[in-house]
Amino acid sequence: MRINKRLRTFIVLMIFLWVIYMLSPDFNHNDEVYLNKKLHEAINELKKLHVENKNLKLKVTSLHKMLEKHKNKNSDANAWKGPREQYELVRRRIYANTKEIWYYISSELRSLSREVTDVDHVDRMKSMVDEHYRSLLNDEARLADVDGHSAWRHRENKYLSRLVEKRLVRSQNPPDCGNAKKLVCNFVNSHWCGYSCRLHHFIKCLIIAYGTERTLVIGNPASWEFTSGGWDTLFLPPSTCASVAANEPVLEWPGLRDVQVVNLTLPEPPYPSPRLRPRFIPVVLPEDLARRINVLHGDPAVWWIGQFFKYLLRPQPATSDAFDAYAKRVRFQKPIVGVHIRREDKIFSEAALHELDEYMYHVGEYYKIKQLNGGVDKKRIYLATDEPTLFDEAKRKYPEYDIIGDPSLSESGKFATREMNHSILNINIDIHFLSLCDYLVCTFSSNVCIRTLFINNYY
Repeated sequence: MRINKRLRTFIVLMIFLWVIYMLSPDFNHNDEVYLNKKLHEAINELKKLHVENKNLKLKVTSLHKMLEKHKNKNSDANAWKGPREQYELVRRRIYANTKEIWYYISSELRSLSREVTDVDHVDRMKSMVDEHYRSLLNDEARLADVDGHSAWRHRENKYLSRLVEKRLVRSQNPPDCGNAKKLVCNFVNSHWCGYSCRLHHFIKCLIIAYGTERTLVIGNPASWEFTSGGWDTLFLPPSTCASVAANEPVLEWPGLRDVQVVNLTLPEPPYPSPRLRPRFIPVVLPEDLARRINVLHGDPAVWWIGQFFKYLLRPQPATSDAFDAYAKRVRFQKPIVGVHIRREDKIFSEAALHELDEYMYHVGEYYKIKQLNGGVDKKRIYLATDEPTLFDEAKRKYPEYDIIGDPSLSESGKFATREMNHSILNINIDIHFLSLCDYLVCTFSSNVCIRTLFINNYY
């Protein structure tokens, strides 16, 4: 009993002490700390959930915008999609065939007028044919502007041109010239090959370097005879690698794929086997771009070679200044037709003489077609020639035209002086402004004409 009594007393005492503890300030303080801690943790979790929710909303909004953009792009696909390949080929074929038919009929009518007595009747027929031809040609040319693909053509041309330029810049400016694979182009000088002729060989070198994934190095620079100061006097260097180290292994063309340096001599000698000829001749297009270039341009090889001319002919600041000063001096402006007439050495060797009237006939046809789309404020030609007297003849015979050009440049084009430094600059001035013209009349007996065509090519 005493033990039970003591136990009861102990239990009551413990309960009493527990009640006192529960009512004590220490207990309330500890509980408050605990609750505050839990509340703080809950608030932090809530903040995290709020941030995550906000981020999820942003992602949903972004995905929604992307989805809408994709829907709009698909719904407007016809406005941005390029034309079918067959459409472009047929459109250009119609244009070319129209011109060919006109060439034939026009030639036959001229022959007929020399055989019949009623010449006036034949002339009236020819005049009527010419009028319908110009109208048809103008309509076909305008088709490219109204078929909904004009913006695509401009965009595609710009994209492909920049792509080729980027590839050239990358291949011709390697980070380490010592380890780069190179193509050394040597030229065997000959008096029969003038400046523009040598430039075409230079272009061929660059195209082969591009195709073989090598960096172009100009071998024996003096033999190229671009100017006394070398190519870099007028234009930016094609490559940052100017020479080949003595310890670099060299093989003659075609060499081996893994050899560091391949030496190519131009003009090329006759190859004993077709296998030895370079596969990357200028008219060959790169496989990955061939189809797109073929759709874009009526003469894909002209467009392709033109990209290499544009890269090589990047002018030095002094050359650009010379171009600008000349443009102001002769008051170069558009619309304008470029006329290049090569006389001196060509008419005694490889080409027939063509009178000024033959060139101006085609100039007149261009302006007649242009007038169908609106008035022409002034008819202009840019005359480039090695015969200075043609300027006076043109002004006398065609007073309705502004004859733009400089007879002094013609003097520098004469055979005896054309290799001098100022003559080389003047040739490039003529080529530069011929390439800026809206239309070009020239003959392929001159490399200047061919070179200008490559630079000034349209789709």
